[in-house]
Amino acid sequence: MKENANTFIPAFYAGRSILISGSTGFLGKVLCEKLLRSCPDIAEIFLLIRPKKGLSVNERLQKILNNKLFDVLRNERPSAFNKLVPINGDVGIEGLGLLPADREVLIENVSIIFHVAASVRFDESLREAIFNNTRSTRDLCILAKEMKNLVVLLHVSSTYTQTDKSEVDEILYPSELDWREAIKVAETVDEHILRTFTAKYLGTMPNTYTFTKRLAEDVISDYSKSLPCVIIRPSIVISSAKDPLAGWLDNFNGPVGMLVGGGKGILRVLYVDPNITCDFMPVDVAIKAIIIVAWQRGIKPITEDDTIHIYNSSSHDIKKINIKSMIEMGFKITEDVPLENILWSPGTITTTSRSLYYILVLIMHILPALFIDGIMKLFGARPILLKLQRKVYSANNALSFFLSNEWKFYNKKLVTLLDNLSAENKKDFGFAYTDLDIVDYFKNGLIGAKIHLLKEDMNQLEAAKLHRKRMDWLSRITTILFVIFVLWIFYRKNMLSYT
Repeated sequence: MKENANTFIPAFYAGRSILISGSTGFLGKVLCEKLLRSCPDIAEIFLLIRPKKGLSVNERLQKILNNKLFDVLRNERPSAFNKLVPINGDVGIEGLGLLPADREVLIENVSIIFHVAASVRFDESLREAIFNNTRSTRDLCILAKEMKNLVVLLHVSSTYTQTDKSEVDEILYPSELDWREAIKVAETVDEHILRTFTAKYLGTMPNTYTFTKRLAEDVISDYSKSLPCVIIRPSIVISSAKDPLAGWLDNFNGPVGMLVGGGKGILRVLYVDPNITCDFMPVDVAIKAIIIVAWQRGIKPITEDDTIHIYNSSSHDIKKINIKSMIEMGFKITEDVPLENILWSPGTITTTSRSLYYILVLIMHILPALFIDGIMKLFGARPILLKLQRKVYSANNALSFFLSNEWKFYNKKLVTLLDNLSAENKKDFGFAYTDLDIVDYFKNGLIGAKIHLLKEDMNQLEAAKLHRKRMDWLSRITTILFVIFVLWIFYRKNMLSYT
């Protein structure tokens, strides 16, 4: 007997129209693919997309669909792409930048909203962060209130919206600030004044991203009195575990980016506490959780359940590894799967001392970059290494708060929900989190970075291994010569002291 919409997840989504904000981002792409592949009877998916770099929304959508992420769906059911409807919009603009006609289409048809859009730049100005992360949430809620058939509004937040707490549970933590006041400040205060008092305004929050995402949770909380809302807080979302393919990712953020930098020989020193535990989630697991909790919230109308559902999508009950072990594991992986054209033998020093970090950055990042860029100029090539090391330095600084502190993100509600899925639902939405092999997972992630980000050829692995051996020998020889040089200096000084 076929399960109904209350018990069978694809049946809940069948015949419904969905709106996804942030569909061009990392999470948005995977969510779109998973919904089309595992919920085949969805009516349509409206994708809020803004024109960018001279590309129209249709051109941007086509570019996204050409990604290898969609190969399985393309082979199995290519007609599914016809259900995607791009809508011209921009979450950074008041009212989401929607045309009146498009707004009316959404109001008439949409019954499920996935609000995924967010600016994840940690160094973004307070004004832009409030517009992109807080005001956009308000504007989406205003739109949702007009929708005639809405059954669920899911807001993707972050476990790191609560960084001022050592332990974060699956509950709402109200902010001391009023989100309405924050939006008004961003809309009216002069940019220079805003920059001047940003640090004080943020209070205990480490950056504008966590600050504005925290305010967004308050927005959802206030609107949940009249809207069926659910908040899910993923931790650090990185490469896929296996669905639809292992190791897929579209950015260098998080631990995989760190392993790539180390494997390329670019990341030589890292300001980090090596003993802290990383909290990460494979993107396919995070997306399954998003689809599941939206279903769980949507099966009961707000007249029966007027509470806001909150879940932490974290690795508290899944798998953990500290940064020191991760770096050591990464170097072992790059011995078997070396990256192409590495600049030096892989090796990264970690330190918790700011002063030592600055000294080592100068010696191991800046000076070698200046030297290599100088050689590249002599041969008529474009110098790039110093610019790259600036990005590495900026990224390490932006992440230093998260690389020096550790939190406990409890996820009992989500784990219970996963464990209690029916056998039928587990086929497409279950995940054996206790069986995750960390080494295989990160190996696949590094291979994914080689293929999808660095555009390297796995058939050239032997050539990459040979180049790696050359760099290892060059590193050993350089180290030996340096030691000899230092000993010679001491010897000369001793000789001079006797004369």
